[in-house]
Amino acid sequence: MRRTPLALGAVVLASGLALTACGGSSSDGSAGEPEVKVEGAFIPAPASGDMAAGFFVVHNAGAADTLTSVSSGIAGDVTMHSTKGGVMKEQDSFAVPADGDLDFERGGNHLMFENLKQLPKEGEKVTVKLHFAKSGTVSVAFPVKAATYNPSSDSSHASHSSQ
Repeated sequence: MRRTPLALGAVVLASGLALTACGGSSSDGSAGEPEVKVEGAFIPAPASGDMAAGFFVVHNAGAADTLTSVSSGIAGDVTMHSTKGGVMKEQDSFAVPADGDLDFERGGNHLMFENLKQLPKEGEKVTVKLHFAKSGTVSVAFPVKAATYNPSSDSSHASHSSQ
């Protein structure tokens, strides 16, 4: 009979710990769920060929997440790349920091739309699906901008340094 109260106590303690672990997000984003939002997405209009690039910013107001892959009906394959010291390298995933941003920008991290099924033209929108480990799939409409478009010179683009 003595085992029953001990076993019951262990179950109650384990349940309490499990519920505590499932609590809301702490101030440092170390617990809870990620809260991802994508902004500033665009594709520069490619002049020709079967490849295009893509850029965007993932804002995360919650726990850390991971961007695991990207897909789009416009391309046979969409790959993610980092650029460091002028060297481009394909990446399998990108960490999305807790309470932070993941930038995909010219000269840095970017998407490559490969084996284009059609050439995206300026003014069109391309649906892109970002696949996150915890947040699931987020669909984003990427507007096709002029090949020379630079969001940092666009007055409607918010500065990331203020965040």
